[in-house]
Amino acid sequence: MEIWINPACSKCRSALGLLDAEGAEYTVRRYLEDVPAEDEIRAVLDRLGLEPWDITRTGEPVAAELGLKGWPRDAGARDRWIAALAAHPKLIQRPIITAADGTAVVARTEDAVQDALSRR
Repeated sequence: MEIWINPACSKCRSALGLLDAEGAEYTVRRYLEDVPAEDEIRAVLDRLGLEPWDITRTGEPVAAELGLKGWPRDAGARDRWIAALAAHPKLIQRPIITAADGTAVVARTEDAVQDALSRR
């Protein structure tokens, strides 16, 4: 199990606390420092069953600078979105937990963390 976090994020700290309380074995990836490559983002999206715009923090200042809200959300624009996430990792929603069963969850709630824990 791996969890992508931003240590400054309260949802990330909460998810880590829940994992610790359950005695889960996991590795931490500080994705702002250890930036995922485009292929890694594609793999996580596949595990999540989501599209890149589904995990994009469109409220971030860089999202406004890039004009993301106006970008198309279709198969033709998918690579453009993924490239933006790789170039600007602050745009990636967090925390993301990759579970041992090959799935992943965006773990912003206690229920989502518990869901990931149930997949160990």
